[in-house]
Amino acid sequence: MSESATTTLVQRVQERFPGALMDHREFRGDLTLLVDAGRLLEVARFLKEDPELGFTYLLYNTAVDWPARQPRFDVVWEVRNLRSGTRVRLKAQAAMPDCRVPSLTSVWPAANWHERETYDLLGIRFDGHPDLRRLLMPDTWEGHPLRKDYVSFGEPVIFSDQKLEGLEPDAIRG
Repeated sequence: MSESATTTLVQRVQERFPGALMDHREFRGDLTLLVDAGRLLEVARFLKEDPELGFTYLLYNTAVDWPARQPRFDVVWEVRNLRSGTRVRLKAQAAMPDCRVPSLTSVWPAANWHERETYDLLGIRFDGHPDLRRLLMPDTWEGHPLRKDYVSFGEPVIFSDQKLEGLEPDAIRG
């Protein structure tokens, strides 16, 4: 996305939804919008339905776990305008212990399975999702295996680039 297109898009979102845009970053032509979770649905609908923007294609949804930070999770949806090929990442944050963000399935129906996968593997709940249940793991599985404090086979996994000081892995399981 060109610098002028990025500036225009950010300005349009800020003007249309005052206070909804918490931050924005542009890196190598890709724009990321950090949106207040309470306003996420209306901003997403605007990006898709505005004829000048036309972000009609959802590429994916995922989340990033930052165990030493509060809010702990960045939940990310990447969308694309198929005419221009431009992409935008929408990001909202979810805090422990009740990790929740709005579902975007009413805007992009393809978000259904993506959000189910994020719920299953990271434990993020998507409010308004039509069928939020495990997708990959058995219903009886305990915990969410992509969380950085997940205890696997009785051994906590410690990442070399991150100190998990003060976190009790077993306290967050389940």
